[in-house]
Amino acid sequence: MKKQTIDSNIRNEEGRTVKWFLVLFYIIYIAFDVSYSFIAKYTPKLKIEADDILGSWIYLIMFALIPIAIYLNKKEKYYLIKYIYFICYTSLMTINEIISYYGKPELYKSGNAVEIFWLLLSPIFVNTPFLKVVSFGLLLKYILVGIVIRTPNVLIGILLLAILSVFSFILLNRFQSYVKAIKTSFDYQLVGLVKGVIATLELKDPYTRGHSERVASYALVLAKHCNRFNDEELKSFNFACLLHDIGKINIPDQILMKPTSLTNEEYEVIKSHTIVGAEAVSNVVGLSNNIEVIRSHHERWDGKGYPDKLKGNEIPYLARVAAIADAFDAMTSTRSYRSALTVEAAYERILDGKGTQFDPELVDEFKKVLPKWREIHNNFDENTVVANANIIEASK
Repeated sequence: MKKQTIDSNIRNEEGRTVKWFLVLFYIIYIAFDVSYSFIAKYTPKLKIEADDILGSWIYLIMFALIPIAIYLNKKEKYYLIKYIYFICYTSLMTINEIISYYGKPELYKSGNAVEIFWLLLSPIFVNTPFLKVVSFGLLLKYILVGIVIRTPNVLIGILLLAILSVFSFILLNRFQSYVKAIKTSFDYQLVGLVKGVIATLELKDPYTRGHSERVASYALVLAKHCNRFNDEELKSFNFACLLHDIGKINIPDQILMKPTSLTNEEYEVIKSHTIVGAEAVSNVVGLSNNIEVIRSHHERWDGKGYPDKLKGNEIPYLARVAAIADAFDAMTSTRSYRSALTVEAAYERILDGKGTQFDPELVDEFKKVLPKWREIHNNFDENTVVANANIIEASK
């Protein structure tokens, strides 16, 4: 499956967050050093007798990171910037404190405003791994410094670190809960949109009532069985399967519901539904990652499918999954031009298509999930739209 694309609004918001984060970092970093030096100058008790060995070098290195941050920003790799800054700063400070206070453990004072900044501002990225890196990174710093220079003063820093880390994780949890609520609301809206489109399509062709839901159910079972996709990918795939035939809205009724064989010209019109459908939802957030499923679910393993005559592994993997599900349901459903086949007869035809119409490896996996497919086929209630059930299960 191709790499999941991210909504441009999310990318832009992450970029703005990183920029503000860096601005605050430099302001706090410089302000802390300048103000502390100024206060210490007139407060003898705050004067530090140990030399700040790498002080100037730390400044030079941290400011030298700005071009790297600009480059990563242009490449839209915002997530790397915060990791690079934290790792560089913490590593430099660890080395500096070890060199500066080695042999003078009584002079060591643990903690500074910049470290507090890292802990308290990390939740704004709504990223648990980053907050863990910050918390455990600072903990490792104090442990190393304490062991090397042999000072118990690091215990104060570790205690403060623990308190602020708990507070930061609480903030992060609240941010994540809010984001999840918004995401759930969006999903429900998308479900409503999908239901409306499916209902419109079924008004044109009542013989396909329930087809989209069954295909989505079959395909989701097979995709989950393959164990290659995360929950978000499966959810997006489910939406695409529900809308895989959306392009048929553009097909004239006399062709779509024709009870006899189609002419070559009429068949070409039918084939256009894959392209029309893909274009129709190309700008819908939540579906763009799986446009390939809508466009390519009628491609064949031997290259004789449509619309692009893709062959073998050229066909997107999830489109191959959808192809088997679509063919199975089409064969086991009654249509205007023929009666439904039994599950056993459809099963044999899928096997016959191994290596020609269908991906041979996926056909082998299809054999393993057939009992679940048979259950879906036998228990499906055509008066019940199960899109919501699929969405909930895919997001577990």
